[in-house]
Amino acid sequence: MDGQPGRRRHNPYELTDETPVYVISVAAQLSGLHPQTLRQYDRLGLVSPDRTAGRGRRYSARDIELLRKVQQLSQTEGINLAGIQRIIELENQVAALQSRVAELSAAVENAATAIQQREAAVHASYRRDLVPYQEVQQTGALVVWRPKRSQD
Repeated sequence: MDGQPGRRRHNPYELTDETPVYVISVAAQLSGLHPQTLRQYDRLGLVSPDRTAGRGRRYSARDIELLRKVQQLSQTEGINLAGIQRIIELENQVAALQSRVAELSAAVENAATAIQQREAAVHASYRRDLVPYQEVQQTGALVVWRPKRSQD
């Protein structure tokens, strides 16, 4: 089972950036943090690794990247953990909204294509023996009509 919403696994044997493979000691080495710091980040919800059946933490490459980002924001930028958590939440919201915009754009393009196809079908159904009416332009010419006089 996935530990976080939004994580997708296609093939259980396929390794992706989201595949949880690193135990906490390896994740600590890869991220340059102490294992206790990783546990603290997990308790705070900053980085939530997947769990094994025995409740052991398993970190993915994406989790390691996020740990490095948290460390960089904390140490280099001087942002506190609450601020980092808010930044991560907002970045996740932006990513979700960008994904939704892409979905809606694709839906709009599909709808436009369907409309064009329907218009083409309507135009193809027109009878070819009819000629479109073109309005005659009026000229400024003056025509005088005189009735014939009757000859009584």
